[in-house]
Amino acid sequence: MTDDIFLLADIGNTSIKLGFGDKNGIRHSFSLPGGNSTYTSDSLGLLLLRMLECSEYAPEEITAALACSVVPDLEPPLRQACKKYLGRDLILVPSDLPIPLENRYAEPLQVGADRLVGAYAARMLFPAPASIICVDYGTATTFDCVEGNTYLGGLICPGVLSSASALSSRTAKLPQITLETEDRTPIPGRSTSVSMNHGFIFGFAAMTEGLCARLAEGLARPNFVLATGGFASHLEKVSSCFDALRPELLLEGLRILYVNTEQ
Repeated sequence: MTDDIFLLADIGNTSIKLGFGDKNGIRHSFSLPGGNSTYTSDSLGLLLLRMLECSEYAPEEITAALACSVVPDLEPPLRQACKKYLGRDLILVPSDLPIPLENRYAEPLQVGADRLVGAYAARMLFPAPASIICVDYGTATTFDCVEGNTYLGGLICPGVLSSASALSSRTAKLPQITLETEDRTPIPGRSTSVSMNHGFIFGFAAMTEGLCARLAEGLARPNFVLATGGFASHLEKVSSCFDALRPELLLEGLRILYVNTEQ
């Protein structure tokens, strides 16, 4: 498998992350707007060809195409695009390729594919800790708990960007905010933008620290906290609870799952 290149796709509501990887790691990654029902098989296929060109790969070098998706409407056009433009059948995880974690959810099929792939990736990348809390800052903020080789479940909380968008859309005089700061501790804001920025950044940091501490009380020790998702890098600067940051965790999970399956 030394020369095998995989297409990896994480299809979310906020964004679609696409990447190319091999048995050793992720080589290139791209981000597209997610939740867009206007994507067609041809528009996705042409985007894939452009990404291949930018990555200096030829379509025939792609030996497998894998995806996890929480947007069912985008699955058929991506399947068609992979078949037409890459000559590969899309492998959807976990429906086409199961994830080797014991799933303790009361209704296992209700767990989002992204949450399971993230939990699996966390365990594969960090096998030593007895338990892991994987915090993913996406459309929602999710906390997923893994103990040994078992997915225990987790928490679903509001997302940072969706919360900011909802607040701005319902309040005419509130400004758009950057969700960035150079400060390491919150200050009393003397403008609406600073007040909102610090409120969101440090509010979500405090929520993360508090929930991780409470979840860890019921998990095996030592516990490990891993952060991923678009907002993770911002919170990592102001939060004390993260042991590691892996922005491309889901792509890593798809890559590792395929490599381990093929061995």
